[in-house]
Amino acid sequence: MDLKSFRNKKITIMGLGLHGGGVGATKFFANLGAKILVTDLKAREELAPSLAQLKDFKIEYILGRHRKEDFKNTDLIIKNPAVPFNSPFLEVARNYKIPIETQSSLFFKLCKGEIIGITGTKGKSTVGTLIYNFLKSESKKVILAGNIRIAALEKLKEIKKDDQVILELSSFQLENLRMSPKIALITNILEDHLDRYKNMRDYIRAKEEIFKSQKPEDFLILNYDDKICRSLAKKAKSQVYFYSKKKIKERDDFKVGAYQKEKKIYLDKKQICKIEDIRLKGPHNIENVLAALTVAGIKKVPPERIRNVLRKFKGLPFRLEFVKNINGVLFYNDTCATCPEATIAALNSFEKKVILIAGGAEKNLPFKNLAKETAKKVKILVLLEGKATKRLKRKVNEVLKKSKEKIPMNTTKSMQEAVNLSFKMAKKGDIVLLSPACSSFGMFLHEFDRGAKFNKAVKELEKI
Repeated sequence: MDLKSFRNKKITIMGLGLHGGGVGATKFFANLGAKILVTDLKAREELAPSLAQLKDFKIEYILGRHRKEDFKNTDLIIKNPAVPFNSPFLEVARNYKIPIETQSSLFFKLCKGEIIGITGTKGKSTVGTLIYNFLKSESKKVILAGNIRIAALEKLKEIKKDDQVILELSSFQLENLRMSPKIALITNILEDHLDRYKNMRDYIRAKEEIFKSQKPEDFLILNYDDKICRSLAKKAKSQVYFYSKKKIKERDDFKVGAYQKEKKIYLDKKQICKIEDIRLKGPHNIENVLAALTVAGIKKVPPERIRNVLRKFKGLPFRLEFVKNINGVLFYNDTCATCPEATIAALNSFEKKVILIAGGAEKNLPFKNLAKETAKKVKILVLLEGKATKRLKRKVNEVLKKSKEKIPMNTTKSMQEAVNLSFKMAKKGDIVLLSPACSSFGMFLHEFDRGAKFNKAVKELEKI
């Protein structure tokens, strides 16, 4: 398989979506001279932002539905990560022996460079960006792509044999991949996407794809402090490296990467920096730094270069991002916290109680632990409407009833209303934190749309 082989081929793109991956795949095949049909269950109006990016290409669209004939009369199907493999339309393709690929599987087959793959429930984007910054000043070209909203396929043409590719991979992108990168890293495995997977075992199995096909000369980097990650080491055929927020002893079956001892960070038993030198906020971000440092150690990045990156790196938008100080009220945007454990990590990043904006669409995730943390760490709870919001509110009320504590709670119908209400109830010195613990669909296009609307609403406060 090479790029020239796609010319004049009939290709069905199943799922255009709004995150950029479907658009990237469509552009990729269009530029190769393929005949493309894009089909998506969403209507044209919903997909308007993605369709606008493709207006200069000759593409056939079937929107608001799928048709069986589009999965028979084609040479290749590209499945969007959001589409489950048990889709009846994909079953039609299998019956007609039509090849089904994902963007990830195609990228692995066609990429000439060395891939460093990163997965995990949370921290992928931060870790990937840190690794990119550690490596990019080397003489070899470094490319960042994948689930970080940079379509990997669009980068293929520019990747040479000696280039390094940092590839962020979600569980959806890993499903049935049957290929693994030279260096694989798993940040953590928390309860998430239980609306897609039958149970945690299925979710973990999807994550395991990142290292299942590795060879003995490859590397698997795992978070020692995450019990599920730690348990995966015994399944690895590759060289295992653990990183940890405590010092751990090396054994025959694994090596030690970066670790924390007291308030200092070490790599290869050498001090790299102090915790206070790291600009990222929150204890969970220390884990992210340790993960990226372990890759830097394997790639022999000089310590001084690492220190320079850590001193400058402020983090990514929408990940515990400081937005603005309005009349002494501090606003933080953590819209990418789409599961309860991520919101717990955000709450634990602040020493004082916060005004929390949370809630949203359902993913069938348990709220028991978040409810307990909310009772301890939240002074006012502002909720966004959604199916999961009712469960979250009920769980918080159950905890409060037992503890005899009280937290004001209000449900709002828009982000503007949520931000305005939070500001009205806040006092000087208070922190308003958007950290939803839920999916964004329904009220928003996706979590980035939710985050953008939060930032806009905060900036609108200056006019009040």
